[in-house]
Amino acid sequence: MTSQAFARYCAEWFDGAGNARRDILAGMVGTFALIPEVIAFSFVAGIDPEVGLFASFVIGIVIAFAGGRPAMISGAAGSVALVAAALVHSHGLQYLLAATLLAGLFQIAFGLMKLNVLMRFVSRSVRTGFVNALAILIFSAQVPQMLNVSWHTYAMIAAGLGIIYLTPKVTKAIPSPLICVIVLTAISMAFPMPIHTVADLGRLPATLPAFALPAVPYAWQTLTVVAPYALAMAAVGLLESMMTASVVDDLTDTNSSKAQECTGLGLANLAAGLFGGIAGCGMIGQTVGNVRYGGRGRLSTLVAGVFLLLVMVPLRPWIAQVPVAALVAIMIMVSISTFSWASLRDLARHPKVSGGVMLATVAVTVATHDLSMGVGVGVLLSGVFFAFKVTRLMQVRSEYCDATDTRTYVVSGQIFFASAEIFVDQFDLRDTARTVRIDLSAGHLWDVTAVGALEDLVTRMRRHGTAVEVIGMNEASAILVDRHAPLLGNPA
Repeated sequence: MTSQAFARYCAEWFDGAGNARRDILAGMVGTFALIPEVIAFSFVAGIDPEVGLFASFVIGIVIAFAGGRPAMISGAAGSVALVAAALVHSHGLQYLLAATLLAGLFQIAFGLMKLNVLMRFVSRSVRTGFVNALAILIFSAQVPQMLNVSWHTYAMIAAGLGIIYLTPKVTKAIPSPLICVIVLTAISMAFPMPIHTVADLGRLPATLPAFALPAVPYAWQTLTVVAPYALAMAAVGLLESMMTASVVDDLTDTNSSKAQECTGLGLANLAAGLFGGIAGCGMIGQTVGNVRYGGRGRLSTLVAGVFLLLVMVPLRPWIAQVPVAALVAIMIMVSISTFSWASLRDLARHPKVSGGVMLATVAVTVATHDLSMGVGVGVLLSGVFFAFKVTRLMQVRSEYCDATDTRTYVVSGQIFFASAEIFVDQFDLRDTARTVRIDLSAGHLWDVTAVGALEDLVTRMRRHGTAVEVIGMNEASAILVDRHAPLLGNPA
C-alpha cells in the first residue's frame, strides 16, 4: 500500500470528531434497520435467526476493515438466502456452512481477477430499476407486520413516522430513527399494549459466536454437492454488493474500489462460515439509511457490526422489548428515500427503450423477489436494444464506374453477429459488373460472425465469376480476417 493509499484508508476511518459522531449514530440506526431483515431472511433460508445474526455481526466487522466501499453495510440477507434455502432443505445447515466457505473463496478469486469490470455492462436504467424494485420490496416486506394487528400497532407506526420526519426540523444531533426506537420502546414499556416486539420475530442469540469448521465429510462428493450452490451464492452476493456500492457512489459523489469490495466480501463470508454463519452481501436498504443519516466512513460499518453484537447478547433483554412498529416505521422511511421518484418523471422525457428496461427490471425483481434475476433481465434487454440500435447505424452504399466496369460497395458502421445478416443483404450476389470492390474504410469487423459473413459473401460472388477486392480494412479487422479467413484475399 502506497503512502497516499494508506492516508486515504486512514481518512476513511477518521475524518474529524464531527464525522466520527455521525458515523457512530448512523451505524446504530443501521443495526436496528438490519435486525428485522436478517431475521426475515433467516426464515427464508430455513435457518435459526441466530445463524443470520451471527453472520451479520462477523460480516460487518470484517467488511469494515477489508471492504472497498466505506459506509456500506453488509449482512446475511438478500438473494443469497434464496439460493441457500434449497441447500438447507436438501442437506442441512452444515452443508450450508461449507458452501459459505467456498463462496467466500470464489469471491476472493473474483476480486483478484478483477471480474468487477463486468459491472460496466449494467446500464443506468438497470441501476435505477434495481433501486426502485428494492424500495418496493422493502415496503412490501413490512406489510405482513401490519396485517391482523390491533389499532395500537398502526398508531405506533404513525407516531414513529412522525418522529422520523419531524424531529430533524428541531434537531439533527441524533438520527431521528434512533430517537424513534427509544421513544416507542419507552411508550410500550410504560403503557403495555397488544403489539409485537423484537422478541416475537425469533430467538435472539444468548452466547457469542464460536469458531468451528463445518461438520461435513471432507470428500469429493461433498464438493460436488456444495460447489454449484457456492458459485451461485458468490455470484448473487457480488452482484448485490456491486449494485449497492454503485448506489452509494452516486449518493456520496465518491468512488470506491469494486475489486477490493469483492475480495473484502469474500473474506467476510469466509469468516462468517467459520463462525457458524450464512453468507451475506451488501444490504442496500440499510446502507441507504446509514448514508442518509450521516454515515460516510468505515467507522459506521464497524459500529453497525459491533452494536449488533451488543444488541444480541448484553442488551438482549432490552432489545427484545423494542416494538416491531418502530422497525416498520424505519423501513418505510428507508423505502421512501430509496425509491428514485425522479425516474417517474424521466419516463416521459427519456427514450422509451430506457424506460422499458427500467420498468422490466422492476417488474421481474418484484415478481420473483430476486434482485439478481431482475438485474439479469435488465442487462439482457439493454444488450439487445443496444445491438438493434447499432445495427440500424450500419449502412452499405453502392457506386458504379462505367469506365472500369467496377461496382464499389462503401460500408460504414459496425458489423457483428446482430448486423452480419443485414450486411450481406445489401449486396447483389449476381452483380453483372466485372469487378466488385468492398470498401471497409468506414466499417469495422467485430467478431467471427462478421468475418464469416464477409467470407461467405466474397466466395459466392467469386463463384459467379466476379472479381472481388476487399479494401480499407483497419488493423483490428485485418488481424481478425487473417486469423479466421486467411483465403479471403486470394481469389484462386
